[in-house]
Amino acid sequence: MLPRQHRVRTSSEFGFALRSGARFGGRNLVVFLADLPDGEAPSTVGFLVSKKVGNAVTRNRVKRRLREKAAGFVAERPAGASLVVRALPPAAGLTFEELAADFERMLRGAVSKAERRRGRR
Repeated sequence: MLPRQHRVRTSSEFGFALRSGARFGGRNLVVFLADLPDGEAPSTVGFLVSKKVGNAVTRNRVKRRLREKAAGFVAERPAGASLVVRALPPAAGLTFEELAADFERMLRGAVSKAERRRGRR
């Protein structure tokens, strides 16, 4: 489980990442990565898993698997980033390894896109 200071908890925090974040998506996941205005603030991670993904058991399994992979993101980047992961309905049928690989690929894409954006400013 992620410590409280590393969780996206309010709708305004989700909104910030969704509006201002670099978006990178695929068939199973969409990742939004935003730089926090205060670069010293702890990195945060949030998950959006709608009822379209499945029943409560399925949604929670998907969130647990994603949370396990997101803990590595927080360890690598302890400050300055906000990550929101949206699970799409096909994510429910993936194994942990497939979901982990997809998460890593989407995260790399979002990081690359965010770095390109920063270079333009």
